[in-house]
Amino acid sequence: MRKRLIIFGTGEIAQIAHAYFSNDSDYQIVAFTVDSAYLGETEFCSLPVEPFETVAETYPPSEYSMFVALSYTKLNALRRSKYEAAKALGYPIASYISSRASVLNNGRIGQNCFIFEDNTIQPFSVIGDNVTLWSGNHIGHHSTIGDHTFIASHVVVSGGVEVGEQCFIGVNVTLRDHIKIGDRCVIGAGALLLADAEPDGVYVAQATERSKVPSTKLRRI
Repeated sequence: MRKRLIIFGTGEIAQIAHAYFSNDSDYQIVAFTVDSAYLGETEFCSLPVEPFETVAETYPPSEYSMFVALSYTKLNALRRSKYEAAKALGYPIASYISSRASVLNNGRIGQNCFIFEDNTIQPFSVIGDNVTLWSGNHIGHHSTIGDHTFIASHVVVSGGVEVGEQCFIGVNVTLRDHIKIGDRCVIGAGALLLADAEPDGVYVAQATERSKVPSTKLRRI
């Protein structure tokens, strides 16, 4: 018998979570929930939407689990807040780990994690609570990913790296081995970090500029 699951959220991330949990987990999604102030439609993905304020009455924590499907809004603070609120209600908190991810760290993965396909999680690494690893990342050996962090696609976290809480790490970032990334850092797409990053830092790679030569003047394309 599949375990019954409620998803917090009715946005794109919740829709994606519905697809992944439905097709690649032992959970059966039975409902969605949001704060009553954000309750619009009463149905999402052909399932009922329950106000979070009353969800425990309709779907008691003794019988259902919950997954908080939110993005990195407000530097992951919103997802953190709702994760902690769901725990306070007594819900068992689910994680999704793709069957197509290479998880080699003896399952040292926390609650409410969303780990997509083609992630490689090497031995002796640790993934904290409420962490999102979008598709195609490399988490090196002996590295730690702090709670409430969001890592986009194709990020290379080398060996022995410590990533703090509530960080956002963008697409194609590279973190060299044995560095420390402080809490609440934002590391933009394509950045290369070779040294420690103090908390609350913002690191942005230089964007590619448009060439002065128009494409109509390129003769070999």
